[in-house]
Amino acid sequence: MTDHIDWQKSSFSGADDSPNCVELAHADGQILMRESDEPDTIVTTSPEKLRAFLLGVKAGEFDHLI
Repeated sequence: MTDHIDWQKSSFSGADDSPNCVELAHADGQILMRESDEPDTIVTTSPEKLRAFLLGVKAGEFDHLI
């Protein structure tokens, strides 16, 4: 993995110092995800799997979870 990772969070997360957000990054062909309040726990996935998940979210497939 790269030494420096540029994490990005949604503008819906609030101010830059908000601890309540999911951050994403792209490194070595993978998508990295972490929660800002637990930055050492990183989940990786492929761009294709993230795309499929986001399409499912937009289609309401996970609405029953919230």
